Amino acid sequence: MAVYVRPEPSFRRAYVQPAPRRWLERRLELLLHLTLLLAAVAGGAWSLDALRRADFLRIDAISVEGNRRLSPGEVAGLVGRLRGQNLLVADLDAGRASLLASGWIREAMLRRVLPSAVHVTLDEREPVGLGRFGSRLFLVDATGHVIDEFGPRFADLDLPIIDGLSPGDGSAVDARRAGLAARLIAAVGAEPDLATRVSQVDVRNPHDAVVLLSGDPVRIHLGERQFAARLRTYLDIVQELREAVPEIDYVDVRFDRKVYVGPADDSARGRRAESRRRATDPPTSHAPRGPASIRVMAGMGIAAESGQRRQRGT
Repeated sequence: MAVYVRPEPSFRRAYVQPAPRRWLERRLELLLHLTLLLAAVAGGAWSLDALRRADFLRIDAISVEGNRRLSPGEVAGLVGRLRGQNLLVADLDAGRASLLASGWIREAMLRRVLPSAVHVTLDEREPVGLGRFGSRLFLVDATGHVIDEFGPRFADLDLPIIDGLSPGDGSAVDARRAGLAARLIAAVGAEPDLATRVSQVDVRNPHDAVVLLSGDPVRIHLGERQFAARLRTYLDIVQELREAVPEIDYVDVRFDRKVYVGPADDSARGRRAESRRRATDPPTSHAPRGPASIRVMAGMGIAAESGQRRQRGT
């Protein structure tokens, strides 16, 4: 007697034969994809080359922003090599380096503007004085950076002459001396009535700034702080000092309640004669010593004091 048992589905054999691999179709499909990829690359290269040669992308305009002293034409001249180059591949870094080579420019940024322009944004240096190096004058900024040689085209600038920025051995500008001059000019510049009177600044001693006022041959020692207050002290008592000492070589107002006055000697008179002959020349020495000095104390009169004052900064 036969017994029929229904097999489990999981043990059934598959009776459908697998389809044959279509290797030819797959290879043809791969070949088609490669062909399309190569065509896209070739088309991109051709398009890029066409853009590089396109006349409408050649730089023909340079706009400038942030310039105060330099004219747009001068700035455009510094980056003139960019003209005619393709905007997409022009070397803007080289143009920026050309701009930074100018003493006037502290920082520069160049930007591409489609279809054929470059926009230049500048940060110009601000001159604070005329540094004297030998017999020549140069515009300098607050860091002592030499901007440009002073000439007739800068006649509208009313800046004091600064002596002693360099140690005098041909080396670069001394940062301490430049900083002292910049601090003095900034402090005095905040008070216009004082700023217009300062004619020359001497920073040979980095701890003692010496100034000369317009029309006044007296050298005023201000030290390295409280410049405006000390200068006002001198202006408040100068008439009283002249009554006691008709010819004054220097006045030292660095010491809080004392003012030291050095009478002019023969060497000082010679310096004054030379100063009158050459109006822009400062005295030849910033630390004179007279045969005697005058001490002025607040609330007291003027008393002569023999001897020489000690040279030190405050």
